[in-house]
Amino acid sequence: MDFRIPVGDWIKAALTWIEDTFQWLFDALRQMFIWMFDAVDWVFATPPVWVVIVVIAIAALLARGWKFAAGAVVGLLFIVGVDQWENAVDSLALVIVAAFLAVVISIPLGIWAARNDKVSAIVKPIMDFLQTLPAFVYLVPAIFLFRIGVAPGIIATLIFAMAPGVRLTELGIRGVDKEVVEAGEAFGATPRRILRQIQIPLAMPSIMAGINQIIMLSLSMVVIAGLVGAGGLGGDVAQAISALNVGLGFEAGLSVVVLAILLDRFTASIGKGEGLYGRWTRRRKVQREADEQARLDARELETAGPRREPGTVV
Repeated sequence: MDFRIPVGDWIKAALTWIEDTFQWLFDALRQMFIWMFDAVDWVFATPPVWVVIVVIAIAALLARGWKFAAGAVVGLLFIVGVDQWENAVDSLALVIVAAFLAVVISIPLGIWAARNDKVSAIVKPIMDFLQTLPAFVYLVPAIFLFRIGVAPGIIATLIFAMAPGVRLTELGIRGVDKEVVEAGEAFGATPRRILRQIQIPLAMPSIMAGINQIIMLSLSMVVIAGLVGAGGLGGDVAQAISALNVGLGFEAGLSVVVLAILLDRFTASIGKGEGLYGRWTRRRKVQREADEQARLDARELETAGPRREPGTVV
């Protein structure tokens, strides 16, 4: 029995039509991705290595304390010691660009899905499809539409990493206590103000967990992106695989691990409010709440009018 569904032919024809019709758009997106990558890469590659390490160490000190700062310095010095600094900077730039674009798309989409059941019913199967499709498959249309280089690596990473951001954002918004939302509605707050001042702040731990997962998944695509000419640590890993160079593979792989630990700890500390910055933001929050309560008390006193002593004749 000779039975075959020509799905591949259909997809190839569809991609060919898309390329012929929207090539101008893909060329513009490719240039935008390259420009963003070059800008981020310039920020980390232009200053001397020791300046970048000192800045990251100070940020680590503010985020989690001196232990994390010391570990960050040791990890970065290891990357310098194995001569992988330039590749690590390239990989970091790719991860930052792809994760930024994924966050910009996934968080508003997750909020929309949380506030609209029809949108949620459409988005969920799409996210399931994106998460279950093998990561290498993303590279085929990415190369077809964006050609070899950084751009297909960014677009493949973006598609692969955005699903947890959408899911956890929707979960966080839907998990906000309905009584709190109803209290805001009772005080006359608009839906936009409820979202901005009640739902998003209460859902922030879940949203930050989604951002953390986006960054981790983006970093996991570094090696795969190296196969399409994105360079960085992924390029060295791909070269080590083709040449069976165990030493180079471990040097690049351990450098990826260092970047993964740094990015994971930074995003986790922001979500949990740890370190000096976290304590400062908590103090500001407490002060804002105290100021707001003082304003409410003053407003209640003005509404109640002057107090009268018992027995006073009006």
